[in-house]
Order: sequence, then C-alpha cells, then structure tokens
Amino acid sequence: MSGPQRHVSTGYTIFNRARLVRGGGDYFAAMEEMIRKARYSIHLQIYIFEEDLTGQRIAALLREAASRGVDVWLMVDGYASRGLSDELLEGFRISGIRFRYFEPLMQGGNWYVGRRMHHKVLVADGLSGLVGGLNVSDRYNDLPGRPAWLDWAVEVEGEAAFELFRTCVQVWMRNPVAARRLIAAHPSPVFDINIACPVRVRRNDWVNRKGQVSRSYLELLRNAEQEVIIMSSYFLPGRAIRRSLRQATRRGVTVRLILAGISDVSVAKHAERFMYRYLLRCGAEIYEYRRNVLHGKIAVRDGLWVTAGSYNVNNISAYASVELNLDVDDAGFGSNVRETLQTIIGQDCIRITPDDYRTRYHWPVRILQWLSYLLFRIVFFLFTFYFRQHHRD
Repeated sequence: MSGPQRHVSTGYTIFNRARLVRGGGDYFAAMEEMIRKARYSIHLQIYIFEEDLTGQRIAALLREAASRGVDVWLMVDGYASRGLSDELLEGFRISGIRFRYFEPLMQGGNWYVGRRMHHKVLVADGLSGLVGGLNVSDRYNDLPGRPAWLDWAVEVEGEAAFELFRTCVQVWMRNPVAARRLIAAHPSPVFDINIACPVRVRRNDWVNRKGQVSRSYLELLRNAEQEVIIMSSYFLPGRAIRRSLRQATRRGVTVRLILAGISDVSVAKHAERFMYRYLLRCGAEIYEYRRNVLHGKIAVRDGLWVTAGSYNVNNISAYASVELNLDVDDAGFGSNVRETLQTIIGQDCIRITPDDYRTRYHWPVRILQWLSYLLFRIVFFLFTFYFRQHHRD
C-alpha cells in the first residue's frame, strides 16, 4: 500500500502544512499570532506556566481573546505550575477563561503522585496547532542578554490541527460523551485539499494504555536504513529503545545523539553520562550541545521522517508523564530538520569519543555517575508507581 491510503491506515492525516519552529522568539511569535487570529476556540495545555514577563504576556493575550468572545481553555500541570498567584487565576476567571489544573499534587483520586501532564500544545479554531517541548516561561524565550534554551516545535495547519483539538478536548473533559458533544458543537473546519503533508498525533499515557510516542521511537530505529539523529534533553532510554538502537547500528545505520552539555538537572546529566559507555559500545555517535541548555526533543530518520514534541527518551516519559508528539512523514520537512540538526552538530557541539570519555571522566566521577543513575531509577520507581492501569474504553 502506498500514498494517502497507506497513511490513512497508519493514523496519519494528509491535508496539512507543517513548519519547524525553533524555540525562543520564533516560537512565542508563532504562539502570539495564533492567539490573536483565533475566532472560535483556543486550547492551551502546558506543563509549566510561570508568572514572569513571558507568562504575563501570554496571559494578557488569552484574556484579550476571551474578551472578544473566543472560548479559551487553559490547562496547566498541578505540580509544575502550582506557583500561580490567586490574582492571575482571578483574572482568568473574570475574563471568562476556563482554567484547570491537571491532577493537583496528592489530590488525584487514584493517587498517581508521579503522573504529570507534560503536554506543550496550543490549538486555535481546530485549524492551526503548535506542538513542542517549550513551556511558557522566560527560560524558553529570547530576552535581552538571555538567549532561550534550545528547543523545537512543529506548527501545523490542516487536518492534524483538528486532531489536536480533539485530543485537547478529550484530556480536558474526561467524560467521553461530553467530549464528543463539545467537538460536535465546534464550527467545522475547512481544509485546503491542495496541500499534502502526512502528519499524525501521538500520545503517551501509561495509565490510559497509550504508548504511541514510545512506539514511534521504536519505529524510527527499526525502519532506519541509513541514518538516525536524535536530540533529547534527558536521554535515559529504556530496554526496548536500547535494544533497537543496538540493532540499528549493527545493520549499518549511523545513529547520532545530540545530548545536553549544559543541563538544568545535574543529576539527570550525570546519570545520562553513566550510559555513555554503553551507547558508545553500541556504535552510537554522541555530541554534546555546548551553547546553552538543551531542552529539545526531536528526531529524524533518513531525512524523511520526523517526530517532535514533549517526549523525552526515558522511562518517565514512557510510563509516568502524559506526553504529546507529532510525527511528520514528509521528505521536504524531514530534509529541513536533518540539515538543521547537522548544522547544530557542526557548529555548536563537541563529539564524545570513547577516548574522550576515558580521559574526561576518571573513576571518582564515574562513581558519581553510577550513583546518579541509581538515584534516577529509585526516584522513578518511588514516584511513578501506579496501582493499576485503566481499562480500554
């Protein structure tokens, strides 16, 4: 099977336009434009929403949209965004914004303490969407003298945006019947059938038995013929991805990993470096990004296929967090992403070879790395233990 029929059967929508957006000023410019142009609805689901300059600006735009009659739905994570002030929340309420926390800490009926909503998605009118790894915070924006952390998003227009709208409604409403009613009541979008860019929405939510993004990364490695480039901010892959990576390199696939040289979570970086020996033995090429903090989550296969979004390649994203990615199966888009990542490797990274690793990290540092890796695994088991998974609907 080939062409559109093949893509329909594997969850892709066809009539889309996709654009890679770099974090920082470009990302927030795209977000602001989408909010300003919205006529019917805005759904913003975000892990961290901070009340700094960037957060205040986005909040003001959301209030302005609500004041002109747009239905605004804002969901933030109950742990990561727990510091929002009463004044800000009251301003949302007065303006008509529908606001909700995703599972306030220790208050979920099922006690899923570690389960967090890690989405970073904005959808306007079911026609345009923005999916990436960026939160609403100054750290992710370009400010005078403070360049943004390196991150990415995919902007889509078309059928995939309406699928994102459906996803946001389903996460918000919880009740499937109420979600279907809200979706049916929304003005029907009209798509441009003269464009064709296959895109599919992928979710990870272990509690609700969804592991689509994890499967996308396995497909990335299993289907690769020549090259895979993975950029990941907290790269601690589980057993299945490690095995697929090893099998890919044995087939002769070049696997390049762009990892953080400067990390905002030092214990995660030490744990990640503990895995370098294994990854290097597998034949992977490791490049550390040195210009700033790396926070991006994006991968490309053979310059043809891309996945990008909120998913980090580790067990927290696989089993604890609620994640959202977009897969784009388009040669033009894939080629652009590959070229962009290759430029970053050439200009902003240093390569870590086996000799570099042995020279750079002596045995006391390696013990620290091993302890960090052990701590990471302990914390994962303590804070992401679930009593059960939900049955499928």
